Amino acid sequence: MSIVNPPKDHHHAHHFDSAEQEYQTSKVGIWLFMVTEILMFGGLFVGFALFKNIYPEVFETGALFLDWHLGAANTIVLLTSSLTMALGIYYIQTGKREAAFWNLIATIACGAIFMVIKYFEYTHKFHMGLFPGGLFSFDPTSVAQLPAGLPEVLPANLALYFSFYFCMTGLHGIHVVSGMILIGWVAWRHKRGDFNPKYFTAVEGVGIFWHVVDLIWIYLFPLLYLV
Repeated sequence: MSIVNPPKDHHHAHHFDSAEQEYQTSKVGIWLFMVTEILMFGGLFVGFALFKNIYPEVFETGALFLDWHLGAANTIVLLTSSLTMALGIYYIQTGKREAAFWNLIATIACGAIFMVIKYFEYTHKFHMGLFPGGLFSFDPTSVAQLPAGLPEVLPANLALYFSFYFCMTGLHGIHVVSGMILIGWVAWRHKRGDFNPKYFTAVEGVGIFWHVVDLIWIYLFPLLYLV
């Protein structure tokens, strides 16, 4: 697949004095939006820390049901996607349009791999009845192989841990899917010829969103799988 459309000149919106002002304003806007995202996840992190301090046995037991190998694999996948996203922006800035397009596609592929791994994690827990909140229906006698180190008597409110787990990872997964859609949008626009070394604002904005989503997972992985 080749990109044959010539780059288009970008004319800044009428309410900006210049294309540079439009670019800088757009970056400030996306960073302000990302601050709200960080505050949202920050609230969940604080709640997780508070309840972990109140019910340490619940969170220690719940963590035994997580497979750190899958979490580590997803971490590697997202770190790779950050690299391909950064390369996609770099290649647009340097006029290498074909390389930019395929790096954006590679980023979407990494996001898809992340979600497939997460799908297998979720379905395994659903099969054991490890649901959030009142849907929790785990029965140790119905599971063929229990996690190593699991206590004989499980904490009564083990559902609390999985409420946090599904809320935090589920919300993050929604952001991953949203990022994939946005990257697909800018990849389509790039193939159409909308971006060039003089105009790449939308791609960089989506890149900032993707990097922050990856950064949040860097905190989620050790918090849920390792600590």
